[in-house]
Amino acid sequence: MSLSKTDYDIIVAGGGLAGLIVASSAAYYSKQRMKVLVLDRNSIDIQGRKTISGWICGDAVGKNTVDYMTDRIKISWGYPEIEHPVKGVVAFSPDHETRVSFDGEGYILNRKRLPQKQVSEATKMGVEIASNIMIRQLTTENNFIVGVEGENTKTKEIFKKTAKVVVDCTGVTSVLRTNLPINSHIQRRIDRNDLESTGRYIYDFDKKGNEDKTFFDPEYCIIHLDQNLAPGGYGWVFPKGENKVNIGLGVQQKLFDKANKEIGKKRDLKKLIDDYVSVNPVISNPRLSIGEEDLGNEWGTWQVSVRRQNDCMVANGYIMVGDSAWMPKPLDAGGIGPAIIAATIAGKDIVEAIESGDVSENGLWKYNKNFINEYGYKTAGLEVFRRMLQQLTNEQINYGMKHFLSKMDIDKITNGEHPEFSTVSKLGMMIRGALNKKLAEDLKFTSQMNEELVKHYRNYPDTSEGFPEWSKKLNGHLSEAFAKFT
Repeated sequence: MSLSKTDYDIIVAGGGLAGLIVASSAAYYSKQRMKVLVLDRNSIDIQGRKTISGWICGDAVGKNTVDYMTDRIKISWGYPEIEHPVKGVVAFSPDHETRVSFDGEGYILNRKRLPQKQVSEATKMGVEIASNIMIRQLTTENNFIVGVEGENTKTKEIFKKTAKVVVDCTGVTSVLRTNLPINSHIQRRIDRNDLESTGRYIYDFDKKGNEDKTFFDPEYCIIHLDQNLAPGGYGWVFPKGENKVNIGLGVQQKLFDKANKEIGKKRDLKKLIDDYVSVNPVISNPRLSIGEEDLGNEWGTWQVSVRRQNDCMVANGYIMVGDSAWMPKPLDAGGIGPAIIAATIAGKDIVEAIESGDVSENGLWKYNKNFINEYGYKTAGLEVFRRMLQQLTNEQINYGMKHFLSKMDIDKITNGEHPEFSTVSKLGMMIRGALNKKLAEDLKFTSQMNEELVKHYRNYPDTSEGFPEWSKKLNGHLSEAFAKFT
């Protein structure tokens, strides 16, 4: 396809965290020679707001991923968009007896303040931003995406612009992806069981004399694994200061429904979170944060994907970044880190594709490959691990965390990778109880399957022609794993 005259070189649909990084990255790598437009459905003062409930998010990100962006496109974040630094993440077993540290240093962001910082950075680099634009569909020509169509919600005027590449950063339920009007290898719909229902509060609170650091620690993000508390998910207590917290939980809907049925109650997600807050002995007299920086963002729920990223993230003239490509990590639903990495890479790869005059699926294909090499190679193995964990009882989680995790496993988890559970084989005959023996076998299986999957992802095809064969093999591995953990 020849790159004929278009209104813009790049249109980014969705001006949230990922969209603004893609735009800034493209401006950086093109030395501001390209015309880049970011569209957001919100007005500029509430840029990047996800739902009417606000910028709902766990707010946590690893320092290493922010550094990744800073090193490559020279954008750095500080106060007030970084609200609170942390030394790492600690996960507690259901009985609170085993603590596993992972993920290294990080930050708790203020997701309402951050888009304002990003807008100012992007505008400085020549990026254009259009507010109050609701995108309805992609426009096409000769099986290429060539632009977007929608309306200005303020003026009610039709909005129609063309571009050489359209970047989809419109979130997990993206209608652009679902209704993609051209042929491609992209998976359009997510399986409901690969979504977690999550919700959280931003609370100010009084600290009781109780200093129980298994419930609140101003220096660490806390994760509670507990099938009674959060069926198929986990609870979190992320500090935003000495007396301020982002507290919430995520559940897999099917397992939550099953748990409700078993106890004969009809709890909803909010009730579950309220119960979680009420049993926390450190968080006393919690009240919604009254700071201007949290106004309109104090409470909310959202859906987050917990599967590997879309197996293919490009089509002719079209590319997906962040939640629209299902990038949050399957194990903990952390979406900010992978979005930063992907957006930084995408900006560079799009610029190169446009400069080389080829924005076809194959012209953009290197983005698939580059993201997989940097991050995506590990997600399918973690998806299998997540499915295995979701079917465990609290007793098995207690036992497994106490007996099966080695120092090396924790190092792996810290790097966001699949643990090896090498101690399982060594313990052999010493493992007590049939359920724990099954757990040991399952851990061994996930570890071996992860090895296969990582190897398979390292062989991701160089061009789209090799994709059907690669995809068939991937689905063979996953079918075997998923059948084991239904």
